[in-house]
Amino acid sequence: MCKNIIICSVSLLFSISCQEKKIASPESLSISEGFINPIGFYDATPTFSWKLPIERNIESQSAYQIVVASNLESLPDNPDLWNTEKELSSQSTFIEYKGKPITSGQKVYWQVRYWDQNDQSSTWSEASTFEMGLLSNDDWKAKWIGLDTAKDSIKGTNGVIINTPQYLRKKFELTSDVISARLYITAKGVFDVHLNGEDVSGDVMPPGWTPYNKRIETLTYDVTDLIVSGENMIAIELASGWHSGRLGWNKTLWENSGSPKVLCQLELFLKDGSKKTIISDNTWKATTKGPIRFTEIYDGETYDANYEMINWTTNNFDDKKWSTVITSTIDEQVKLEPKRHAAVKAKLQIPSKGIIKTENAAIFDLKQNMVGVAVVKAPMKKGDTLRMRFSEMLQPDGTFYTDNYRSAKSTDYYIASKDGMIEWAPKFTFHGFRYVELSGFDMSQEPMNEWVTGVVQYSDFEEHGTFTSSHNKLNQLQSNIVWGLRGNFFDIPTDCPQRDERLGWTGDAQVFVPTSIFNADVHAFWASWLQSLTEAQYENGGIPFVVPDALKNNKVSSGWGDAAVIIPWEVYYRTGNVTILKDNFEMMKAWVAHHQSVTNKYISDMNSFSDWLQPFPKKENNRRGDTSKNLISTAYFGYVTKLTAQTAKVLGKSEEQAKYEALSVAICKAFEKEFFDENGEIQNSEKTQTAYLLALGFDLLSPEIEEKAIPHLLDKIKEADNHLRTGFLGTPLLSKVLDDIGEYELMYEILFKETYPSWFYSINQGATTMWERWNSYSKKEGFNKQRMNSLNHYAYGAIGQWMYERIAGIAPLEAGYKKIRIAPVPGNRLTSASSSYDSPYGIIKSIWKLEGSTFNLEVTIPPNTTAIVRIPSKQQSKIYMDEAELVSSDIVKIVEIVDDYMELEVLPGTYKFKSILQ
Repeated sequence: MCKNIIICSVSLLFSISCQEKKIASPESLSISEGFINPIGFYDATPTFSWKLPIERNIESQSAYQIVVASNLESLPDNPDLWNTEKELSSQSTFIEYKGKPITSGQKVYWQVRYWDQNDQSSTWSEASTFEMGLLSNDDWKAKWIGLDTAKDSIKGTNGVIINTPQYLRKKFELTSDVISARLYITAKGVFDVHLNGEDVSGDVMPPGWTPYNKRIETLTYDVTDLIVSGENMIAIELASGWHSGRLGWNKTLWENSGSPKVLCQLELFLKDGSKKTIISDNTWKATTKGPIRFTEIYDGETYDANYEMINWTTNNFDDKKWSTVITSTIDEQVKLEPKRHAAVKAKLQIPSKGIIKTENAAIFDLKQNMVGVAVVKAPMKKGDTLRMRFSEMLQPDGTFYTDNYRSAKSTDYYIASKDGMIEWAPKFTFHGFRYVELSGFDMSQEPMNEWVTGVVQYSDFEEHGTFTSSHNKLNQLQSNIVWGLRGNFFDIPTDCPQRDERLGWTGDAQVFVPTSIFNADVHAFWASWLQSLTEAQYENGGIPFVVPDALKNNKVSSGWGDAAVIIPWEVYYRTGNVTILKDNFEMMKAWVAHHQSVTNKYISDMNSFSDWLQPFPKKENNRRGDTSKNLISTAYFGYVTKLTAQTAKVLGKSEEQAKYEALSVAICKAFEKEFFDENGEIQNSEKTQTAYLLALGFDLLSPEIEEKAIPHLLDKIKEADNHLRTGFLGTPLLSKVLDDIGEYELMYEILFKETYPSWFYSINQGATTMWERWNSYSKKEGFNKQRMNSLNHYAYGAIGQWMYERIAGIAPLEAGYKKIRIAPVPGNRLTSASSSYDSPYGIIKSIWKLEGSTFNLEVTIPPNTTAIVRIPSKQQSKIYMDEAELVSSDIVKIVEIVDDYMELEVLPGTYKFKSILQ
């Protein structure tokens, strides 16, 4: 017996000892494109990701184990869905699920542990979950419901019928308490849903915008806490949104879109063990006689408080005079799929910071161009109409500048039903603005800043990167880039948020992808929009100008349609998510084939918007610039073919890799022969900065001709007094090419130019966002006379990529930042810059400061990665790390020493380096 006690004691001590040796558990568990414990998830075969904790001695992962179960009690020892066992791998991102099938509505639990570089096991992570949405049309028992609103709707701008908003409601009764409740809902239009008088979500204009003839996204809400035993009421407001409004310029689309409809299914699990489902069907009631009398994305919203229906979202309301809804069945040709990125939310609030009084109005200045709506709290007299107009800038005389809104009225109205203060914001429209003009309020009252607050709305993602420097205008440029992103990521990447357009222009999107991913967590945002691209692709492989295709003109453009290849590759390279390539590879191939179909001996004759809005074109007002469209189209043909070959390589498709590599070589040879002479100078085409930048930036030339072409590019820049002469396509390549050829100081000089055309020029004119044109406005000359003159356009914000990759110095060397480059390039008048980025493996930091001739650099490298750090230094000067002279070690290895820098390979951790530059 004593012997057994001793054995048990030894075993217990051994067990305790083993437990004590466990290292910290993994953190930040997520699935697919970064979702954390989602409900209504879209993919039954997700991928799993996690991060290693920031702790001393945890450098890398040597193995992992994932367990997945249908209930929490089964974890971690008895997973009934999937168990990877111990998998020898350093991969901690995007591990593909290979377990048992997961079904609609199912809730899944998972945990992970890892082994470090010493094969030491971590403790298990906390359990994470994901819950599926309704994955197929067959899961829906509901019907589409609504009223035929065409008969009592309003004719808006251009004679387009604007459907009057609908109000729908359904009473239901429960005899038992609820354990859980899920509301599955979508609309042909946009909606706001209430349960028992409470708003179900803070989503703005859901379900969002997809190619409605192919796919409509659905949303899932956990409404357990809103359901009661006894009588309940579900109530929905429904409007046209993108589905039935006057979007784009194709009137046929407006006329054929039909009245808005809603589809809803409430699934209730009760304490008595039963399940009850409430569906949209012919038992619902509806009316168009609610307070929102008119609402349209371009033109604004009208709210008449005299039509308010007190308590209409509760049971305490009489709907006997309401109409019975019209029902229609689900179209099997249109997929109903869970929304695969976050809906738009009200993200920030901006108070008014100044008031300009006029004779009959007051203009409120928010000091920031933004996108969203204005919450108005103002005194009114019964029967009066408050008018709210919006503008991005004021004319020199203080009046509104709205010429650039074109036909978009962008005006909201509120009709008062009584005297006193009103508080209101529109629900189914949005505006791009800095200024709000109010008129129609009680003029006996003195306007106050508190009357107007700007509510900033954009897709619900968080910021992922930061950049700051010692230069105020460079910091303002970073702010303008971020605000341009916020303003134009409104469910899809739009070109502009204010005028009668707001479309998903593909060219704008493809140039901005890298910058956007640094600044914000937009992985899921891009993945979702890429699905829309695949659905919008023409049968011949062409990609529309805009997606969703609101133009329906069957036309394509080089540099724009190439988004079909460039965006998947860029998202993959910056996240490491191979799924993005798998999902879009067929689209990529089809686009390359379409490119090839419009070539003659590999020289493309594709239509092109070319180097859109290049400054100083030879032909006045030539928006397409001077660069040959054939050169541009052939250059993009060569580039996307290369990317498609690289994609095939990543996917292990060797035959297709060889095919596209051979095609790429043929295109490059033809491109060089057609457009460059033996001296590396452009021939058969206008000699422009962009022409050289495309050839060099896309690596289309032989080494010999490339070397000869570089001086010609530099000559073109010198001709422009070291200013840029590039439009939408050339500008993103300018910094890349000058960086590649070592012309850092020249790039700094161009970036820091104060005069037109330059990035700082718009800042000097008061810009708080990126502009569509380099000269949209001048304090001296006023507004650009062209009506296509958005003051919130993100394309030229592509310079942000160079700012964080080279000024601050953070860039990926391998997909997903598995291997990182820290290589800041100090220059011009900067004395410091710092950047941080929340990578798939954790926070990366690069912070540098110049004190006299001493260069200080602090870097942070997250676990499970390695980094190459390049420290600028004077020839043969000593470099210090943590105040001691740097020598090679297992942690920091000297790779290369040259005249002006030392290159190191470093393991995860935080390091402080010091060098002498002069």
